[in-house]
Amino acid sequence: MRRVIFNQKGGVGKSTITCNLAAISAIEGKRTLVIDLDIQGNSTQYLLGAKVSDSDKTIAHFFKDCLSLSLFGGNNTGSGLDNLIHETPFPNLFVLPSHPELEPLQGRLESRFKIFKLKEALEKLQGFDNIYIDTPPILNFYSQSALIAAEKCLIPFDCDTFAREALYTLMQAVTEVKADHNQALEIEGIIVNQYQKQANLPRQLVEELIAEGLPVFAAMISPSVKVRESHSASQPLVHYLPSHKLSDEFRALYAEIHNS
Repeated sequence: MRRVIFNQKGGVGKSTITCNLAAISAIEGKRTLVIDLDIQGNSTQYLLGAKVSDSDKTIAHFFKDCLSLSLFGGNNTGSGLDNLIHETPFPNLFVLPSHPELEPLQGRLESRFKIFKLKEALEKLQGFDNIYIDTPPILNFYSQSALIAAEKCLIPFDCDTFAREALYTLMQAVTEVKADHNQALEIEGIIVNQYQKQANLPRQLVEELIAEGLPVFAAMISPSVKVRESHSASQPLVHYLPSHKLSDEFRALYAEIHNS
């Protein structure tokens, strides 16, 4: 299953959610891949402990190859991604790293209509049970490529009034990608992050989303400094603090997503 974690608002926890769901998938015995399409490379650093300096071993190399296809074709075996995937320190968990070179490539990729290349490559890629795609906080070439390549879309929501106002615009953008490019794409659900159940505003915002019939997951993620500590340690929470409340919340979220 290919899932994209997408929101046009920054700071909603996309990378944290991506990596922690992927880590649980790997612990469950599923061979799992994280694809980092965010130029900031937060998922890459979270799982590898550092950003990858060599662009020839990242997703940027794949997109560069898309711009330099031979006139007479080339070796069409494999997906074009196989040799770019890195093992992480965690069993069953792999990452296809981001790189800053994605930024200057974007305009050329758009002008040459390479928007379907990631989907084509992932359909050829073998050996993974679950794929999670982390996206930049904007509807650009890379996030659109991810939405086209995915089967399910998870939307993080951080209990902020501005995020509430932007949610329908975001869902409309996903619906348009579905209509125009990927009929199989479904909005799987909204992940409530930074949820303070004792505070009035977050509770009110979530109740409004549910009352409007939006697909809000029952499992919600609380705020905690332990998230930043796990970032610093380059260990998803289920490895860094397996018995912590947040690890339990992520496990509950994973179970709800994968058992629905």
